[in-house]
Amino acid sequence: MRKLLVALTLLSASLSTAAFAQAGRGTEAEQKACTRDVQKFCRPVIDQGDFTILACLKENRAKISQECDQVLKSHNQ
Repeated sequence: MRKLLVALTLLSASLSTAAFAQAGRGTEAEQKACTRDVQKFCRPVIDQGDFTILACLKENRAKISQECDQVLKSHNQ
């Protein structure tokens, strides 16, 4: 259940508001690409909301995986 919550939180965090409204959800591959990075770098802020997680990923951009970085870039983040 916790992994699902992390994936859903990540999903909404990795999409801009407009893209999220259009797409409804990211792909399973996009969720998978960033789940480890969220767990590793953003665990303390998981309960603080989607935009906080997105900010955390951006703050740790130099450390996150190339795959997660690509997900962020593909959503103009």
